[in-house]
Amino acid sequence: MAQKKIISPGLKKNIRRNFLERLIELSLMLSGLAAVLITFGIVYILVTESLPFFDAVSLKEFLTSTVWTPLFERKNYGILPLVSGTITITGIALLVAIPLGTITAVYLSEFATHKVREIVKPILELLVGVPTVVFGYFALLLVTPLLQKIYPDLPTFNMLGPGIVMGIMIVPYIASVAEDAMRAVPMAMREGSYAMGATRFQTAVTVVMPAALSGIIAAYILAVSRGIGETMIVAIAAGQQPNFTFNPVESAATITAYIVSVALGDLEHGGIGYQSIFAAGMVLFLMTLSLNILGQWTRKKFTERY
Repeated sequence: MAQKKIISPGLKKNIRRNFLERLIELSLMLSGLAAVLITFGIVYILVTESLPFFDAVSLKEFLTSTVWTPLFERKNYGILPLVSGTITITGIALLVAIPLGTITAVYLSEFATHKVREIVKPILELLVGVPTVVFGYFALLLVTPLLQKIYPDLPTFNMLGPGIVMGIMIVPYIASVAEDAMRAVPMAMREGSYAMGATRFQTAVTVVMPAALSGIIAAYILAVSRGIGETMIVAIAAGQQPNFTFNPVESAATITAYIVSVALGDLEHGGIGYQSIFAAGMVLFLMTLSLNILGQWTRKKFTERY
């Protein structure tokens, strides 16, 4: 008579644990593959929809012309006005967000008490959830009128007001990510600095920040990508006038604002005007990709140095 095999409870537990680990590994792998496939899908759509546009418009005109009027009777397809508006507004935003975000991160990580940190950190994260259309009207109805008191000739629609408000909107991204990176620095490094006679500020600047530089640069990259991809603030407060200028007191349009204005369904699908949004989207994608590659390279260099 065959004997029934008895599996010990410990063996059952190991089998169940191994099965769960394999299941988790498979789920993580599928999630990673899904992200890669979605990225390739986005690139595929941009490329396939942009090719008919470049059959009708020369690449040289697209990249060098300073006039962008694809919806006018006399059509011009120079992307430079949209690029200049995007770069100018993003640059203003970064001039506001990087100092404020970095200072906030240093304070929360190295100087704030536990009680203050528990109050300020959720408030910063709450700002991330504010709809960007609210920031847009904040820029148009409050910030711009205040700037006009300082600079009376400032037009109602300009790049300065939206840039400042966008910088305020980006501050929580930099502060939260950079603070998490600095908090991850081992306490032993701080204690060693204190033992050598350094102050808390010296320790934060010369020890903690270099050690957390990888995460801080990642926060800056996130801020740049967030600024370039912002839509509603510039669509509401910048004027949507595609002017080739880097003067922040003039009105301008960005790539995202143009895409939104054209993608509302007023143009015939498949027309040259409609296809122009995919060409503009391809430029935006390449800008973001280039900045991310540059950020990764910079982060690697600084990490090796420190």
